[in-house]
Amino acid sequence: MLGCSGSFGGSGGAACSGYLLQSGDTSIWMDCGNGTFGHLQEHIDVRDLTAVMLTHGHPDHCVDIYGLHILMRYGLGREAIPVYAPAGLDGHLGALVSDFGNTFAWNAIGDGDIAQVGGIELRFSRTDHPPPTYAVEARAGGKRLIYTADTGPGWTVGAFEPGADLVLSEATYLHEHRPAAIHLSARQAGEAARDARAQRLILTHLWPRVDPVRAAEEGAEAFGGPVTLAAAHMVTVV
Repeated sequence: MLGCSGSFGGSGGAACSGYLLQSGDTSIWMDCGNGTFGHLQEHIDVRDLTAVMLTHGHPDHCVDIYGLHILMRYGLGREAIPVYAPAGLDGHLGALVSDFGNTFAWNAIGDGDIAQVGGIELRFSRTDHPPPTYAVEARAGGKRLIYTADTGPGWTVGAFEPGADLVLSEATYLHEHRPAAIHLSARQAGEAARDARAQRLILTHLWPRVDPVRAAEEGAEAFGGPVTLAAAHMVTVV
């Protein structure tokens, strides 16, 4: 986990959404929220990065790609780094830098698409979130991880095959206070993972002002078993 703060960075330098997904010699930076690039460099040599995957264009999930661009283009001279992202996001993000040059090779993703990235297979499902946003199922070594990205309750992890080894679910709010219908509460995250027969559940993207202890309790009660709260630098084996 590179960062797990929901919607904005928390106190003490808490980074937003970002995860390093690894299998064998494949390393995918999944979401590049603010604050995650520095954490990424604590875990791998950036030259070893296989690809980047952006679930959508909200800043708390993508803005640190600018730092990657600067390092790769002007520091390391690397080109054509694969980036998997919703169609049009390259142009949207490129407006701030005028030109990404040849740093990235953009690959548009859509609902139901499948991409083989090194030793990891990625499958995408459009979620219930305003900009085009895609949940990701990652398969490698007989294991399956589902990352919900951002979503409201109109989409669930049940869109993928049931019985995932691990669900990494956004759980922005407590159920008693859900100011925006474009995110889940911890209870909703737990219920969806339970209904999809997930083996394990990690809650992420908590609103920084939400009590994490209460979120964990609410999620666990709905899931029907223990849940884990995501934390920066936490390493999890699927």
